[in-house]
Amino acid sequence: MSFSGRAVALALLAAALAAAVAGCGKTVIDDAKTEAAIEQNVERSVGKKVDRVDCPSDVEVKPDETFDCTLSLAGGKEETATMKILNEDADIELTDLQPAK
Repeated sequence: MSFSGRAVALALLAAALAAAVAGCGKTVIDDAKTEAAIEQNVERSVGKKVDRVDCPSDVEVKPDETFDCTLSLAGGKEETATMKILNEDADIELTDLQPAK
């Protein structure tokens, strides 16, 4: 059984994630904090065990931009979580959760 993208999207992941400053001068999303927040919120909202979350480590903080993270679920299934950057403070929300392609 896969997650319902709309049901999870309604349980917004609006986590205030501390942005890290990268060496090249741009501000990027803290991927470790993002992964932990996604895991916790998906398990709580949907009730499925998440084994691992992988998000890109170089996502620049740009409001209204989106990026994808991969969730590995117990039992071997994978889901793709689409995240949206809400503001310059690196607040994000989960906008979609679908089976990985």
